[in-house]
Amino acid sequence: MCTVCGCGGNVTFEAGHRHAHGADGHSHHESFLHGHAGHHSHGSPGTGHAHHHGLGPAGVSVPGMSQERLIEVETDILAKNNIYAMANRHRLRELGVHAVNLVSSPGSGKTTLLCKTISLLAGAPLAVIEGDQQTSNDADRIRATGAPAVQINTGKGCHLDAHMVGHAMEDLPLGAGAHLFIENVGNLVCPAAFDLGEDAKVAILSVTEGEDKPLKYPDMFTAARLAILNKVDLAPHCDVDLDLYEANLRRVNPLIEVLRVSARTGEGMEGWVKWLSARRTAKMLGARG
Repeated sequence: MCTVCGCGGNVTFEAGHRHAHGADGHSHHESFLHGHAGHHSHGSPGTGHAHHHGLGPAGVSVPGMSQERLIEVETDILAKNNIYAMANRHRLRELGVHAVNLVSSPGSGKTTLLCKTISLLAGAPLAVIEGDQQTSNDADRIRATGAPAVQINTGKGCHLDAHMVGHAMEDLPLGAGAHLFIENVGNLVCPAAFDLGEDAKVAILSVTEGEDKPLKYPDMFTAARLAILNKVDLAPHCDVDLDLYEANLRRVNPLIEVLRVSARTGEGMEGWVKWLSARRTAKMLGARG
């Protein structure tokens, strides 16, 4: 898990400033000795024995670190992140801005979905934060729609954190009642643990990824409020069972909402836009109250 693996580094914003997430509440580097903290059972060669490295109290194994130390490090990192997340959430609440954290594997169609969403919102106030390890390709695509966007390049980092998002928010025109879309780095593991101050995590799945994806990455789908099954136009060509997708999502999160969409054809997009609009309206009313 990223909270203990030491993946922090220099983060670059398009505005040009750069800072190390290690000096300001996001340091997770440890000096590792080689060890074997996981559990695995060896059968005969070729029998497919399983290696389990997440059975301890910390839920993860890192060479040279005890389970107690892993818990201490992770608790410290997440506590610091949560301070920034609380500040982001307070600012968004005051403005009545509804923020969603879009999370997925690489290639699920997040950016295409977002571009289509922007066109369907028909002039509603909105802004976008794009997270990738390198390039501004996705932010360029968003800006081509006319929407304001800030690109965060995380370098070796595999997720956005609340501190990065807070800086990006400073560079965006967040008017009252706007939508804020945060497109996280493509990764179904680490972003699950980091609160950015958003109102909801929205997990996007391409139907080509396999019906068992929610079972393989349960933390992300447990943390998500909504799952979008994207690229449903490809389902007839992929021998995919959409009902099994939904059943597996609800096995790990019985309360998750599920939408079936195709960003390419527009199928199901009306339901997604209604979901966003209803929650933005509720957020605005809460800010006025």
